[in-house]
Amino acid sequence: MDKIDKMIVTLLQENARMPLKALAEKVFLSSPAVSARIERLEKEGIIEGYEVRINQIKLGYHITAFINLEVAPAQKQEFYPFALSCPNVVECNCVTGNYSMLLKVVFPSTMELDTFVGQLQKYGRTSTQIVFSTPVEPRGVDVNVEVPGSGK
Repeated sequence: MDKIDKMIVTLLQENARMPLKALAEKVFLSSPAVSARIERLEKEGIIEGYEVRINQIKLGYHITAFINLEVAPAQKQEFYPFALSCPNVVECNCVTGNYSMLLKVVFPSTMELDTFVGQLQKYGRTSTQIVFSTPVEPRGVDVNVEVPGSGK
């Protein structure tokens, strides 16, 4: 990725719906040139997709929680489809440490969260943290920072 590619990626991370013309103006290229670069970045897998940020509270999901779950390796094949089937699971990560899974979930109430945690406990021990606030919202990666050992 050259400097212009990095600028395009940065701008798209800030606003994935930025019109092509506005992108072109900001990077001092023509719209077709920017379009070609975006297409190449998509083909290379650097840009994997475009997302919409939703205000979950306005949709009634007032509770966000992180759940640590200890899943035995033999149960992962059963657990993964379960996690995928739960619309309240917005993220699931296989992690190191005392627990093997870290789930991010959203629910309308703590009662519904409690019911879900009860369902999870058939897979193993849990530890739940409810989010009070999020001082740093999810954000993109700073493509201008050189990552040691990446050769980039």
